Amino acid sequence: MHALRTSNDLTSLLEDMGDRRIVMLGEASHGTHEYYAWRTAISQRLIKEKGFNFIAVEGDWPDCYKINRHVKSYGDTPHDIEEVLKTFDRWPTWMWGNWEIAALADWLRQHNRSFTMDKMVGFYGLDVYSLWESMTVMMNYLEKEDPIAARAVKKAINCFEPFNESEQSYARFTLNNLGCSKELLAMLKEIRTKAQFLDGDREAGFNAEQNALIAVNAERYYRSMMSFDNESWNIRDRHMMETLDRLMKFHGKNAKAIVWEHNTHIGDARATDMSRAGMVNIGQLAREEYGEEDVYLVGFASYGGTVIAGNEWGAPMKIMQMPDAKAGSIEADLHRKEEGDHYLLFSEEKNHSYQTEINHRAIGVVYNPAMERSGNYVPSVLSRRYDAFMYLDKTMALHPLHLHPDRHKLPATYPFNL
Repeated sequence: MHALRTSNDLTSLLEDMGDRRIVMLGEASHGTHEYYAWRTAISQRLIKEKGFNFIAVEGDWPDCYKINRHVKSYGDTPHDIEEVLKTFDRWPTWMWGNWEIAALADWLRQHNRSFTMDKMVGFYGLDVYSLWESMTVMMNYLEKEDPIAARAVKKAINCFEPFNESEQSYARFTLNNLGCSKELLAMLKEIRTKAQFLDGDREAGFNAEQNALIAVNAERYYRSMMSFDNESWNIRDRHMMETLDRLMKFHGKNAKAIVWEHNTHIGDARATDMSRAGMVNIGQLAREEYGEEDVYLVGFASYGGTVIAGNEWGAPMKIMQMPDAKAGSIEADLHRKEEGDHYLLFSEEKNHSYQTEINHRAIGVVYNPAMERSGNYVPSVLSRRYDAFMYLDKTMALHPLHLHPDRHKLPATYPFNL
């Protein structure tokens, strides 16, 4: 057990990470200040001391790419990070439109001033939701760079036009129709094999191809939502893994990545009941692809406090009181020991309770504290799910910017809440 008070206390954690190239940092909710703050502290040390190249998060690519351009001081981005974050309009806007992310972005921008563009630390989104936004970004760019490739994008956009940017309408349509997958695949092929990028922006081609890939996978995701299985979850996490792998290749053979996602995504699914339901996640997939010796997974948890969430999909964000963790959970067990905030390294721990299944709290963007006792816990074998575990006894809600979501956009994390 290692006490957790300041960033200096993270030294043993970084030593345990060793030379691993992928470090995934979780969270037990999408609305807790301390999870963002400690992930920032860990990320800063990994960047400064171990040369990590980028942070990739559970967010939309087009939105997070704006942060990427801001922290690298591209000429087309506002100087004030809050101007960037206020354009984030997919519910739950608080996930990335908050003071904690603004502080991280300011730090990254300052850090990057000492480096040439190819050595700057990036910030990217891994998620799959941005079907229409990604096609619009491609269209706007290719109309100037490659009008022939732009025609393939326009053909795909025309196919989706009758659905008025409604993912639900398109998903219902595909129950009895082929949908627009053929047009999207043709668009992706055109961009990958023929598109020309001549404006001197080293990330432009990657960005265009990534948006094309998102459109293809988002169409599959929205079509799968109408089924009654977990395929949409798996499509989403496989897309996030594919994006991470593309980013690793783009940044070179020795690239190092930091991933921020919910515990439910970064904690190895094989150590939870997700596996029995046929679900995979990015933590499992990364270990399988890169090997456990190159991937380090850090879970987070807290016993009580406050959290930002919504009562239902699309509801206004609010600060909610999080009940103390229920008896028999890992959170309750660690609270009972009265050891305060600390972290565990499972390479050191021999405690039997970490090697057998125990309940571990998971709070989503939709949350009802009154119903927590009957849900919100994932049976987990902690020493297999994570390499390290950060326990924070009392936590508080993060600090969102005052943003108003576009209610026409399908909420992020829908329909799984995490």
